Order: sequence, then C-alpha cells, then structure tokens
Amino acid sequence: MRAIQVASFGGPEVLSPVELPDPVPGPGQVVVGMAAADVIFLDTLLRGGWGQDFFPRTLPYVPGGGGAGVVLETGQGVDPAWAGRRVTVRTSTGYAERVVAGAGEITPVPDGLDTHAAAALVHDGVTAFIMDRLGAPEKGEWVLVSAAAGGAGSLLVQLSADAGARVVAAASSDAKLALARELGAEVTVDYTRADWVERLREATGGGVALVYDGAGGALGTAAVGALADGGRFVTYGTADGFAAPDPELTARRGVRVFTPLMDGPPDEETAGDLLGLALERAAQGRLRPVIGATYPLERAADAHRALAARATVGKSLLTTG
Repeated sequence: MRAIQVASFGGPEVLSPVELPDPVPGPGQVVVGMAAADVIFLDTLLRGGWGQDFFPRTLPYVPGGGGAGVVLETGQGVDPAWAGRRVTVRTSTGYAERVVAGAGEITPVPDGLDTHAAAALVHDGVTAFIMDRLGAPEKGEWVLVSAAAGGAGSLLVQLSADAGARVVAAASSDAKLALARELGAEVTVDYTRADWVERLREATGGGVALVYDGAGGALGTAAVGALADGGRFVTYGTADGFAAPDPELTARRGVRVFTPLMDGPPDEETAGDLLGLALERAAQGRLRPVIGATYPLERAADAHRALAARATVGKSLLTTG
C-alpha cells in the first residue's frame, strides 16, 4: 500500500511517499481503506520532534491520527457485519491507503453525510465539543473565537452561535473573516493588527464573557485582554506554543482559565461519543465542517507547508483516490 513515512524529524521534506505491506487485523481490530486522512496542525509539530512527552512517536512512523473510509477486513472477535461499512477512525496513524485500528476506534458514518466531511470531523469535531462543554456559551453573551477559520475554530463559531451567543471571530485575512461571518459571527477582527484587542473591547462594549483560544502563543496570551472581568478563557491553540496568561492577573480579574490539552487526549469512549455527536449534527445539517483544501496523499508535504504558512482556510485532508 502507499503511505507517507517520517524517517527523521524535520521540516515538511521528511514526509516521504513509500510502499509498505498491507496491514493485517489482529484480534479486536479492523482494517480501514482510507478515503481521506485528517490533517491537523499537531501533525506538523510532531513531524518536527515536538511533544514527545505528550505524543511520543518512534521513528520511522506513518503520521496522522485517522480519517474516514470503508472497513475492508475484520479480525477475530469483531462483528463481520462491519465489513463494507463507512466509518471514521481515530488511531495513531492515518497518512496511508489502509490503517489498522481497534474496533473501539471506529465510528459509523451516518447515511447522507459525505465521507470527506466525516473525515474533517475526526479530530476537530471532538475538540470543538470538548471546548464547547468547557466554555458553555450562554444566550446573549459575547464569545471570542480566535483562529476562527481553522478546523476547530470554524466549528466553535457555529456551536456558539447555535447556543444563542454573540460571536466575535478573530483571524488573519479577509477570506478567513468572511468565512466566519458566513458561519454566524456577528463581529470580526483581524488579529494581525496591533490594536485588535482594543477594537474588540470597543465593539463588544467592554469585552467578551468567553474566549476560545485556538491560536496559542503570544496571540492567545493577548486574547486574555479581550475578556471582561469574571470571564472564561479556554485555550487549546499550539501554533506558536501554549498561551501563557499571567496567573496573578487572571486571579485578580476573576478569570477562569481552562487548559484541556494539559490533561492529554480524551479517552476512547469520550472521543467516540463526541465524534458520534458531531457526525450526527453534520448529517442533520446543523454543523458544517469547512474543507478548505484537499491534497493527494503524495503531497502531504504541501499540506503541511500550507498549514505552517497559515494559508489554509478551514480543514485540510489527504485523499487516496
């Protein structure tokens, strides 16, 4: 089978197309023929050697964390009725024509939902629902979503608007801000401007009640200034490292800070439940995953370069067709 392999940590050029043996399912496992592999920013960080304490990778490895496709084979102890079904898969690999996964790592794709749309929700759908439950946006309150045109950010814009909140979207280009407005943002702000926090506080009459920080780093830290006193700050962005709000300042202002990534990835059951919810809402037309770019599997390096350059609007996928 065709796959992408990382033999040494480094830049996008280390993503090498290779031929590998077809995987064989063991007991309790299935083999999924991948239609689309999910690509997330974390993949670019791990490729460079970051995060070994949280997300260990042993060289050489096939990057990715899943996607969507069709069950091709079932192993001992797995209901053979899974064969031929469309599923999403969340596992420790993904950039390949076939992946092997535990039966608990697959979720059926609802009828009427496109397979690529399902792949786009594999990680960002779970992330968005985790953040949504932590932030708990309320009707009528102002909510800031930074990196609002990213995979998870674009979903959080929709979830917050669906809850009746008034959404402020922060992003870095006119195209990204236009997408956020289309998805339900009431106010948009370009956070490449030096005065973006001041403009946001003015537009909202004193600041927001809730921040979803999908940027991290200096941008995420600055976003704390967009909060009104007593607000909630939910941070999950890692594009420039983690946000580092001043603990004395947040305590003095009564700001509650949530850092779910520090707890590690969700357990398999939680991830499966939240992914199932995201897929169901998408099938109902209540949640729209935005797929901004698709690349053939062999062009994984181009997908990583586009993510690093912040050139991608919405989700990126690798396709095997």
